Parts: sequence; C-alpha cells; structure tokens
Amino acid sequence: MKVLALLCLLAPAWGQSDVPSGGSTPEVSTYKGTGLLSHFAWRYLPREVGHPVFYNSTRLESLMRAGNIYLSLQDAIALALENNLDIEVARYGRPEAESDVLRASAGQLLTFRSNPARAGFNSATSGVLAGLSGVGFSTAGGGGNTGILGGFTIQGAGSGIPNLEPFAFVGWQATHNTHILTSDTATGTNSIVSSAHTLNYGLQKQFITGTSVVVDMFQQSVAQNSPGNVYNPSLSGNLQFTVTQQLLQGFGVATNKRVMVQARNNLRVADLNFKEQVIATVKNVTDLYWDLVSLADNLKFKEKSLEITQKLYEDNRKRAAIGAVAPIDIIQAEAGVQTAELDLRQAHTQLIEQELIVKSALTRSGVDNITLMEAHIIPTDTIQVPPAEAIQPIQDLVAEALAGRPELLETSINMENSRLLLKGVKNAMRPGLSVSLDLENNGLAGAPNAIAIPVLPDGTPLLARGSPNPTFLGNWGSVFSQVLARHFPTYSLGFNLNVPLSNTTARADMIKAQLDLRKAEIDQKQNENRVRLDVVTARMVLEQARASYETAVKARKLQEQTFAGTQRKYELGKANFTDVELIQRDVVTAQQTEVTALNSLAKARNTLDLVLGRILDINNVDLDEAYKGKVKRPSTIPLVDPSTKPAGI
Repeated sequence: MKVLALLCLLAPAWGQSDVPSGGSTPEVSTYKGTGLLSHFAWRYLPREVGHPVFYNSTRLESLMRAGNIYLSLQDAIALALENNLDIEVARYGRPEAESDVLRASAGQLLTFRSNPARAGFNSATSGVLAGLSGVGFSTAGGGGNTGILGGFTIQGAGSGIPNLEPFAFVGWQATHNTHILTSDTATGTNSIVSSAHTLNYGLQKQFITGTSVVVDMFQQSVAQNSPGNVYNPSLSGNLQFTVTQQLLQGFGVATNKRVMVQARNNLRVADLNFKEQVIATVKNVTDLYWDLVSLADNLKFKEKSLEITQKLYEDNRKRAAIGAVAPIDIIQAEAGVQTAELDLRQAHTQLIEQELIVKSALTRSGVDNITLMEAHIIPTDTIQVPPAEAIQPIQDLVAEALAGRPELLETSINMENSRLLLKGVKNAMRPGLSVSLDLENNGLAGAPNAIAIPVLPDGTPLLARGSPNPTFLGNWGSVFSQVLARHFPTYSLGFNLNVPLSNTTARADMIKAQLDLRKAEIDQKQNENRVRLDVVTARMVLEQARASYETAVKARKLQEQTFAGTQRKYELGKANFTDVELIQRDVVTAQQTEVTALNSLAKARNTLDLVLGRILDINNVDLDEAYKGKVKRPSTIPLVDPSTKPAGI
C-alpha cells in the first residue's frame, strides 16, 4: 500500500510533459511537490541545472564615458573574469566532478573528463605586431593543457566495484489455474482450480568490504477446490537472509574504494582545470590589451607622419609658387601625403579590429549590441619599462615553475589515479572465491477446508482428510509469528570458487595498465623537462626583448635627429625632397620598430610570468572571485572630458 501511495503521489509529476508547446528540445524542471512523501520524491526526479546567462556585468557600463570605454589592464582582467565565456564553460568542470563523487558513493564507475584550457582570441593582423609569434610556449596559457592524461577517463578494467546503492524490491502476482486430472481418487475432483496471490519483497545491499546482504520475504495464499486439502485457503511465508562475502577477487576496502578516491582526486583536477583556464584567459587578455596599446601608439605615429608629410607638401607648394623648387617635388610631396593617408587608414582599421576582438574577449554577448559595437576602447595603461630587469638565479626560477605550474600538479594527481586503477587490475587477477550463509525461516497457516468430501453411491467417502493441526490454524499473523519465532528454520553454508584456467583477460589488463603507467611516468618527466626549457627560453627571450627595445629606442632617436637635420638642409636648399622623404620613411619605420619592440618586451615579461606559474599573483587574480564571476575590486574610472575623443577617431 505504501508503494501504491508513493506512485499516486508521483503520478502528477511524471504525467506532466517536459516538451514545450513548440516541439523543441525538452527541458528539465525541478520538482516542487508539497505532499507527505515529497522529501522522498526528489530522489527519483531530475534536478534542473540553470541556464547560462548571456548578459554582461555592470562593470562594463561603469567604464563607458561619452561612447568610449576607458579601460585599464586591471579592469580588462576583471571583465574577463566576469564575462569571458571560456571561463564560463570551465565553471562547469567542478559540478561535473561533484556528480562523479555522487556516482562513486554508489559504487559506480566515473565519467569525469579533464578539459584542456581554451587559448582565447588572436590579435588583429598587423605589421606592428609582427615577429611576436616566437614568444610563446606549450603551456596552459598558450593554447591548452598539454600535460599527461589531459583527457583522462577512469577505465572499467579491474575487479568489480560493489554496487553500494541499497535497493528495495517488491513484486506481486495473482494467478488462476485450472488443471485437469485423470483421476479423482487423491483429490476428490477431476479438475483442480487454484487461485493464488504471491507477494515478494525485501532489501539488498552491498558493502565496501565486498559483502552482499539480501533480506527477502515471500508470502503466498492459495485457495483450491480440492476437498482433500486440510487447509483451504492456505497461507505460507518464507523469510530468507543471505550473506555473501568475497574472499579473493573483490576483497579489500582499499581496492573497492578506489573510485571514491579517484572521484575526490578528480575534484582537485577540476579545480586545476579551472585555474588553467583562468591563467590562459588572463594571459590572452593581457596580450590583447598590450596589442591594443601598441596599435593605438602606432596610430599616433601614423598621424604624426601624416602631419609632417602634409606640412612638407604645403611648404613645397609655397616654394613652387616662387620658383624655389621643381614641379616634380610637389608631385612627390602629394604622393607622400596619399601614402601617409593610406597608412593611417590601415592603422585605424587594425585598431578598430583589435577593439572588436577585445570586446569579444571581455563580454558574454560579443558585439551584438550596437552601442557596444560602436564604442571605442581607450586604454588607460601604458607599457612600463623598469630601469632594469630583475635578476634571479635560473635554478630558483625552475623551482618556482615546478611548484607553481598547475598542469604538473594535475599530472601528479592523474598518476595517482593510474596507480589506483592498477590496484584494481591487480586484484582482478585473483580467482573468484565467495562464501555464502543462508538463513531461512518458514511459516504456514490457514483455515479448515470447508469443501465437503464426495461420497460413493454406497455412502463411503471417496477419500480421507486428516484433521487440521491447531498449530497451523490462523491467518497472516500466525505465519509471521512462526517465521519470527523460527519454528521451522533452514540453514545452509557454502562457497563458490571460480578459477579461470588461463586468466588471459586479467593478465592482458595487467600488462596494459603497467605499460600505461610507465608511459605516464615518462611523459611526466618530459613535462618537467619542458617546464625547465620554457623557463630558460622565457628568460632568454625577455633578455633579447629588452636589448631589442633599448636598441630600437636609440635607433628611433637617431633617425629623428637625422630627419631634423635633413629637413633643415632641405629648407636651406642643400638637400632635395627625395632625401627628406627617405629619411622620413626611416623615422616611421624606426617608430614602428620601437612600438613592436616595446610590445614584445611586455609580452615576453607576461610569458615569463606564465611559465613560472605566477601570472595570477602578478595580476591580483582571486580564483574564488573568478569562480563566482564577480570581482570585488572596484573599477578604475578616470575623470575625463566627455567632449574629447581619441586621436584618429
């Protein structure tokens, strides 16, 4: 009756259609019953996982002034932590691992899969950013997790895991049977008509020790038309208690708990996956930001170049009017203006493209909003060059990287999971040996048979029917009393030995598990070697970038001095226009080279922070805030004149 009541309670919830009226993909809604048994019903109904949101945080609006977004590097990182969709996807990793912890508590194999970090967006193609592709490494921030077992999935090899989920079962059956007899001597009738009702219910549970317990109650009531039965109807009951213990394969708490340990390990892996994604996104956003700064600086140089070219053109027109220069100089000056305008338009287009890329990286909605799409980003930070780069022994840098790189820690955890798998495979090589104890109590009750015994024509009874034993007269209460008092017990004890004669599958699984572990050990060493190489390379690249920047600054200053001198000679008539134009192009090239070198220096320093595993600390990133998608740090909102607008716009 309790089972029927539960089914009736759940029927309205199960009867509701999950398919929307439009016939689209079914959605899951959370059960919100208020009935007497509602606290049980939720176990058998789906739990809703909320939809992702695609609106941006309020931080973005707070940074807008007069159609422009005044953006610092810290605000760019904060916007990415709040809105970046790669990080949003990574947030699902821990709930997935938590669902596996729930599976492991029931003794089920795991489904968790480690997710590599997504690299993010590429900057706009531009000559000013050329040559930067060499400043990159095979790290989490450079395109994904390349650590060993990055897509690790726990396998099903090894001894079976006990199903720790307790089960209650109940079954009921009603039968009506007519059996034709060739003689009525024994039964007093030529056809036995039986009506039986059978009820079977109980509990079964397996334990982490490899023990299995089943408690089973069997009840049956039978009514027949046979006058020979002493009891009619008859009630019988049987209570059975069975315990089975594995002694070889499947024995041992440590072996049987391996999926629970693996599930807890995978929680740590999920957290590390999330950290790797945050690292990759912070690295990507930082590079995008400095590229935006470099493109904005490049645009300023192009504007300045155009101003100088226009001034030369105007000066030549004035000098041509008095016959001081040849007409060809005016044509060359005008061509120079057109070339400078083309360079400026290209620089402006590249800057706008970079702004769109940055907006896409910092928002959930991309550029589907017209206001956001048309807003210009004004970077408020500039690349700072310290007087000298900090010098730290290479062995200290390597030690810092080995301790701080999350993918190395993830590799160690997955190695531990591999050893746990090996333990299960080793246990599966044993023969199967189990011992079983069965305790059974029986009971019988019924009412005296009221069917009259048929008689022969001479009055002689057709058969003899014994008198009922008072012990068995009664109802279901009598049956349960006999069962619980163990009046009619049955005992059995036995064992079952299963020995595979060749054990081929287990031996093959053991070889494969050991080979996988050995390869993992090699890959782990390779990863450590790669980290060491990354550190050495990153520091070398930083030193080269620093030297290149200092050289570019000197070269730019010399070119500007040369241009100033050549322009003075041209005004005095000691140099022609071609000399001025060539030197001016050299100045523009030197300025662009300086911008590129400065950008390379910033990204080289960023990459060194990445390979050392300290990029989050350098940028003051809190992982808890990143996971919640809400950064407490307030925005840096500069006081600006709304009437102003960025240069070149």
